[in-house]
Amino acid sequence: MINETFHVCYDRLWALLHTRKMKKKDLMSITHLSSAVIAKLGKGLPVHMNTLLKICEVLHCTLDEIVDISSVFRSMPDRSVTQ
Repeated sequence: MINETFHVCYDRLWALLHTRKMKKKDLMSITHLSSAVIAKLGKGLPVHMNTLLKICEVLHCTLDEIVDISSVFRSMPDRSVTQ
């Protein structure tokens, strides 16, 4: 059995902020996002789509400019076989 999961990477967001000479605190301030959401982004954890769209709106960019989503396929042991 194969299990598909997704990996989210926000390196593009951090690069965009760096290019614009902004810090995470600046992003938090202009988007009114909580520190918990910014922390999730910093840890590469998934966040709500509305959060990403809000970031795109205030930074005047597109989704693909701030996030990279890739799928990861993993083999799962077949648990239907009993011994």
